[in-house]
Amino acid sequence: MYAKVCPLGEPSKCRTRSGSTDFILEVRYKCFILFCFDNLPLILQQLWFCENCYNSIVGRVSVIICAYNEIKFVEQCLSNLQKIRDTELNDLKVIVKDNASTDGTAEVVEQKFPWVKLIRGENKGLSYGYNIGYKASDTEFLLFLGMDAFPEAGTIPGLIEYFDKNEEVGASTCKLVLNDGSLDMDAHRGFPTPWISLTRLLGLHKIFPNSETFNGYFLPGRNMNEPHEIDLCISHFMFTRRKVLDQIDGFDEDFFLYGEDVDVCYRIKKAGWKLMYLPQFTAKHMKGGSVGIRKTTRDMVKKPLQHRLKMQRLTSEAMALFVKKHYMDKYPKLFVYLMLISSRLLGYLRVFVESLRR
Repeated sequence: MYAKVCPLGEPSKCRTRSGSTDFILEVRYKCFILFCFDNLPLILQQLWFCENCYNSIVGRVSVIICAYNEIKFVEQCLSNLQKIRDTELNDLKVIVKDNASTDGTAEVVEQKFPWVKLIRGENKGLSYGYNIGYKASDTEFLLFLGMDAFPEAGTIPGLIEYFDKNEEVGASTCKLVLNDGSLDMDAHRGFPTPWISLTRLLGLHKIFPNSETFNGYFLPGRNMNEPHEIDLCISHFMFTRRKVLDQIDGFDEDFFLYGEDVDVCYRIKKAGWKLMYLPQFTAKHMKGGSVGIRKTTRDMVKKPLQHRLKMQRLTSEAMALFVKKHYMDKYPKLFVYLMLISSRLLGYLRVFVESLRR
C-alpha cells in the first residue's frame, strides 16, 4: 500500500517539483512509502539495489537520437514520439544530440518540443553522438533511433515487455517498413565474412537473392513474420539494455558514419547476448532521408553531389575499419586482404555510380 502523505510532511512541495499530482499519488514502486523530490537522493542511496524502485522514479526507456541537418524529419519524428508519450508511455524520455546542424534542426527541437532533452555540440560523428546521448540517459532500456524512423503504436511498450521476459536478449530491432512498402533488410543481416564480401563483389547475391550461401548478408530463407535471432541490425532502430552498452563500453567512436551498427552488434554478440529480429513490432523508415543516397528517398531529400560522394566513400571506409578491427586475427591474412580489396573496389564503384546521378 502507498502512503497518502509525503514522508517529509510537505506534499504540496513534492507535487510542485514533480509537475504532476498524479505522479506523486500513483507511484508504482513497492519498497518505499512514497516518493518525494526532496528525499530523492536519500531514497536512491538507500534503495539503489532495488531495480523496481529505480525504474519507477526515472522511467524505463530513453530514445537516443543523433541529428545533423534533419529539418526535413525532425518535427515528424518528435511529434510521433510525443504521441507515444501521451498515449502509451508517459515516462518516455527523448534525448537529441545535435551535431552542429546548420539548418535549424536544434531550434525546432528547442522551440516546439521543450520536453525533449537537447544536447548541442560539435559534429564528431554518429557513434560519438550516440555515446553522448547514452551517457546522458538514466534508464534501464535505450532505443537508438534515426530521425527518419517512426515507431508505430505498441512497439516501444511491447519491446519493454519482451525484454522483461527474455533476459538473455541484449538487443533487438523490429520490422522496418520502407516508404514503398517493402522491408528494410538492413535491419536483418549477417556479419560480413570474407565469403559474403566475395559474393557481393561478384554480384552473386543478386543472381541468387534467396540463397543464404550466396546472399548470406541479408539472411534469406528466414520466416520474416516470426521472431528469430540475427547477427546485426541497423542502429537507426536498435533497442538495447543499458547494462549491455555498459559492458561493451558503448559505440566505437572511430566509426564516424556507417559501420557503427556492425561493430556494436558484433561486440554485443561476442559478449554473449542474443540479438533478435522481432517483426511483431513495427516502425516506418524513410531510409536514407538523412544522407540522400538511398533510392527510396533520393527524390524526397536532395543533397549536393559532393555530399553524396562523401557518404559513399564513408561506407567502404567503415567496412575496412571493421575488418581491420575484428578479422585480422580471426581469418587467414590472405582472406582479410582480399576482403579489404573488395570493399575498396565496391567503394569506387559506388562513388562512380553516384557521380553519374545529377
